[in-house]
Amino acid sequence: MFVAEQPGELDRVEQFGKRIAGADSNVAIGLARLGFAVAWLSRVGDDSLGRFVLDSLTREGLDCRFVEVDAQAPTGFQMKSREVDGADPRVEYFRRGSAASRLGLAHIREEMLGARHLHATGIPPALSASACELSHELMRRMRGKGASLSFDPNLRPSLWPSERRMIAEINALAAHAHWVLPGLEEGRLLSGWQEPADIAAFYLDMGVDAVAIKLGPSGAYYRDAHGEGLVPGVPVATVVDTVGAGDGFAVGVVSALLEGLPLPDAVARGNWIGSRAVQVRGDMEGLPKRSQLLDRERRRSA
Repeated sequence: MFVAEQPGELDRVEQFGKRIAGADSNVAIGLARLGFAVAWLSRVGDDSLGRFVLDSLTREGLDCRFVEVDAQAPTGFQMKSREVDGADPRVEYFRRGSAASRLGLAHIREEMLGARHLHATGIPPALSASACELSHELMRRMRGKGASLSFDPNLRPSLWPSERRMIAEINALAAHAHWVLPGLEEGRLLSGWQEPADIAAFYLDMGVDAVAIKLGPSGAYYRDAHGEGLVPGVPVATVVDTVGAGDGFAVGVVSALLEGLPLPDAVARGNWIGSRAVQVRGDMEGLPKRSQLLDRERRRSA
């Protein structure tokens, strides 16, 4: 990702900072920082950006053995504006024809199917028909092997051929998952319902075990077979950059559920990590290390 160093329209900004970005890699990095052994599946180009991505993820402790280097297609990237008032930044995507768009069924390897958990998002299936097919098949096979699955829709309408296709594919992918983590507006579009309780019921009726719906500063709504509730958001003094908050939320929820915590506690952790994300510039800079999480949870339980 190239992040504008000055506010203004992207075509007028003269300086950009280069950073790692992407919902999938953000969550992978966040889980690795909390001590989980994490592997990342993708493809990058045989170019400077691809080498930057691999070097950065390796330094974060990710297992990149399932990442292929494509000599025929470039590494995808995006450009993000700088906002000074806490507003959502503008993001332009340059992903079509990228190395990752050439993902397909051939990239599923037997050794990856032994993982205990798969976190999937709605971004790879938006890149190409073959990547969409991969997403469905990998989720289906890993669930069949007994893995738990989490899914964040991460809607990117500009990458899909139509809204109807996006909704159909994203909901079909969500049906594979145990835990679904939409934002409120995403849930409204995908389900046709307006209220969080109805959106959650829409996914529970598909066979999903638990739903956590991001409500921005208000917190998050959750629902599973044991109950439902609202976990308030964590107040912050200044919002710097909202991009990455949802990925931080996913890191918190998924890590806590993998540790066996109840859903309300998982959502509370998600809210906290999401609140850290909005206070810094960059998608992953606010993701905590294990020691920071343990210190926070000790203080919370005191």
